Amino acid sequence: MSDSKKSVIFHLGFLGLLFLLQFLLPAYHHGNLARIMVLATYAMGYNILFGYTGLLSLGHAMFFAAGMYGMGLTMTHLGWTAGPAMVAGFLAGVLVSAGIGFLALRTSGVSFMIVTLMFAQAGFLTILYFGEWTRGDEGFVIQQADRVFAGIDLSDPTNRYLAALLLFGLCLMLTIRLMQSRFGHVLIAIRENEERTQMLGYHVHHHKWLAVIASGTMAAVAGAAYALLFGYAGATFASVQYSIFPLLWVLLGGAGTALGPFIGTLFMFYLIDLSSSLTTAYMLIAGVALVLLTLFLPQGLVGEWRRRVMPWLT
Repeated sequence: MSDSKKSVIFHLGFLGLLFLLQFLLPAYHHGNLARIMVLATYAMGYNILFGYTGLLSLGHAMFFAAGMYGMGLTMTHLGWTAGPAMVAGFLAGVLVSAGIGFLALRTSGVSFMIVTLMFAQAGFLTILYFGEWTRGDEGFVIQQADRVFAGIDLSDPTNRYLAALLLFGLCLMLTIRLMQSRFGHVLIAIRENEERTQMLGYHVHHHKWLAVIASGTMAAVAGAAYALLFGYAGATFASVQYSIFPLLWVLLGGAGTALGPFIGTLFMFYLIDLSSSLTTAYMLIAGVALVLLTLFLPQGLVGEWRRRVMPWLT
């Protein structure tokens, strides 16, 4: 059996496990895992750019917020139903990522990181400035009656979990397929040696731009899904911390691994959840854990597992 088939079967089995957990988890963890799967989808989008292409962005919150507000504003102010509103969130992600990618890729290295951060801050301030429409820091609630997709009530915990699993599963398998394709191999080659990839005749800038679009669009879809499934959109999701979070999740789980974003999100979510019940300095505990993992597991949890046990893992 080829390595690619082994990887696909392993990840399908993992999705099967998540489906079974729907029937086994108590209500608290059931709701948490649904939230984690949506946030992990956001981190997977970030991983396409950072983990596979090697571009460090500090502005991914603008893509997450683009999808969230593209969906939420059309429902709130235009009266759109969930289906068309999700399409609006998707298109907002495509347009914002294409535009920002076109401009930001005129720089490289540290400059790219700073420019993406500046664009994200501009997006955050824009949300605050147009508070009459976006309600600024307060945000807005999407009513339960509006959270219906194709006749399915997504405010119901079971439906919400299965919708989150469907989104996560589709994006996971799409990421694996993408990275096993020729396009994905070029992205990895750019990460490993951009100059050599250029010498081989590949249009590096074009591939980077497409990677930004793919990454930003997946993040936007996650943002739209988050607002729809959990009924809230707010400026907090466009702030700097939501650009830092996916970087931490990917580093913890393993950059350049398909499951790394999920494992990193799961680990950090419950680390903060447990430590916050013990002390108000819970971020200190999270910081120490991150430092220790960086020192002793430099490739992340899934990355080290792949290195030591499953070298064929995507």
